[in-house]
Amino acid sequence: MSRPRKCRCVCCKLECDYFKPRGTPRTELVEVCLRIDELEALRLADVEGLYQEEAARQMNISRATFGRIVEAAHRKVADAILHGKALRIESEEAATGGRI
Repeated sequence: MSRPRKCRCVCCKLECDYFKPRGTPRTELVEVCLRIDELEALRLADVEGLYQEEAARQMNISRATFGRIVEAAHRKVADAILHGKALRIESEEAATGGRI
């Protein structure tokens, strides 16, 4: 039996939750789904410039978990950019921020 998932503190607020390559109709695109906690990890690491230890503390998770989340997020964003895929940010919490 696996451990229950720990709550992750997410503080970013979104203006947009969908990005796509210009000139390609949405119906023809493959989507990559980025979870809201992955977006928060990107924000803390890449925009705020925090070290993994501090970013993990702010998200209320371990440093190793933070490292896995940010690595998955980098992989998804790179895949979307390099292969011309749409990027959708997935969560009901996206509009309000909060804990997931």
